[in-house]
Amino acid sequence: MLKLTEQIYNAIRRHGEETYPHECCGVLLGRSAQDVNEVEDAVRAGNTRTDAAHNRYNIAPQELIGIQRQARERGLDIIGFYHSHPDHPAQWSETDFAEAHWLGCSYVITSVQNGVAQDTNSFLLAGTSEENKAFENEPIEIAVLEAERC
Repeated sequence: MLKLTEQIYNAIRRHGEETYPHECCGVLLGRSAQDVNEVEDAVRAGNTRTDAAHNRYNIAPQELIGIQRQARERGLDIIGFYHSHPDHPAQWSETDFAEAHWLGCSYVITSVQNGVAQDTNSFLLAGTSEENKAFENEPIEIAVLEAERC
């Protein structure tokens, strides 16, 4: 299960709307315990794909290392990634699967239709190696903080 606040959930979806018609991408920071990836922050990343930014994304290794350092300084881990699918369903593609390598991480996809975020789904990259990895549908739990209710 992926747990995140309504504020983080909305920020991910808004990011997809802002970058439309190109894919947005980012990194989910938090903690993993007992089959739950709990998100504490979603860090926006630049999409370095210039050849097909409308249907592909790539986070530069230097940027990813910087985000990983930032996470460690805060006592957090990289627990997932997110990106948008402009004018396509919020389902993983063969390319998404081929480029997913962080076992145990959540991969969140938001469908953005005509510039408006629609469905958001999460997929856990399960398995023990590249040879037996598989995406599994992962439920999303959105928590509403007391401060957000006021």
